[in-house]
Amino acid sequence: MLARRLGGHKCLGSSSPKLSFGYTKMNVSSRGYRVFSGNSSTACTELAQTITERLGVELGKSVVYQEANRETRVDVKESVRGQDIFIIQTIPRDVNTAVMELLVMAYTLKTSSAQNIIGVIPYFPYSKQCKMRKRGSIVCKLLASMLAEAGLTHIITMDLHQKEIQGFFSFPVDNLRASPFLIQYIQEEIPDYRNAVIVAKSPSAAQRAQSYAERLRLGLAVLHGEAHNFELVMSDGPGLASPSSLAHARTGLELPPMMPKEKPPITVVGDVGGRIAIIVDDIIDDVEDFVAAADILKERGAYRIYIMATHGLLSADAPRLIEESAIDEVVVTNTVPHDVQKLQCSKIKTVDVSMILAEAIRRIHHGESMAYLFRNIAVGD
Repeated sequence: MLARRLGGHKCLGSSSPKLSFGYTKMNVSSRGYRVFSGNSSTACTELAQTITERLGVELGKSVVYQEANRETRVDVKESVRGQDIFIIQTIPRDVNTAVMELLVMAYTLKTSSAQNIIGVIPYFPYSKQCKMRKRGSIVCKLLASMLAEAGLTHIITMDLHQKEIQGFFSFPVDNLRASPFLIQYIQEEIPDYRNAVIVAKSPSAAQRAQSYAERLRLGLAVLHGEAHNFELVMSDGPGLASPSSLAHARTGLELPPMMPKEKPPITVVGDVGGRIAIIVDDIIDDVEDFVAAADILKERGAYRIYIMATHGLLSADAPRLIEESAIDEVVVTNTVPHDVQKLQCSKIKTVDVSMILAEAIRRIHHGESMAYLFRNIAVGD
């Protein structure tokens, strides 16, 4: 009996089998993992299907739908106890419904005893509302708190509107970059791209444009002027006294007057004559400012104009305006579904980023470093 026990122990101590990607089993989580789609819309599940195909797993069995009164209901059709669960949630035009679907699914999985719940949210909604405005609120921080309360323990996202948004969360956030895929598109799909210049459509976008320009070894131009100034001018209404006059009446203190902003005429800082102009940004939604930028760039001598953006929201009449504009091509990733817009406008092209999202899921589940996915990414990128 002693020999039998020793023999069994020897068998358990045999060398660990190797996995296909070269790591031993000691590096792999003993928990299983499942990937779910949090969307009720069929168009929004395409990215989830692509990611699961790359991972070689099946999409988790669940049903997400709205009741007759528009309440969201989620039914998970398989056991998730003790597993790592990834919820892939793309954000369509109906943003609030998608957010509610994500919250309800996360809470459903939490109450079903999932070990970890990781949200894969390529485009993070409400990211533009990340700063305090007069009599406003930081809605992005509110959403971060709601997601934590619902049960999320980690988030994978892409190109947050402001990197500081990561500080709103009480759990880890991996902010992946789409720029390697867009740069590859520029190099492979734009003829004579070395005769191009990278354009920032506003001074606030100059840092992103500079990153592209330095990686592609191209020149940089910046647009500045009326069509690209989005500062909210908050008025207290006609006939109301100014804060300085009120302060003087109450305390005798007269504050220095604040000069109102005057928007300058639109100008181009940099040479675009005889060049291909490539405007880069993180989000393209309302396109009036991009159309105005294309017009001024044409006037200054640019002979082809491309728009590169990570998230192609393309709301309202964006497809029609792009089709009728001087813009030659709009290139966006598939972080947001836009198949309908592509049918309306032949200038819209899509770059697939499912590869990096799938790899992020695999690394997080297996406890591997994420550093490879951020290689050559500087603090300012």
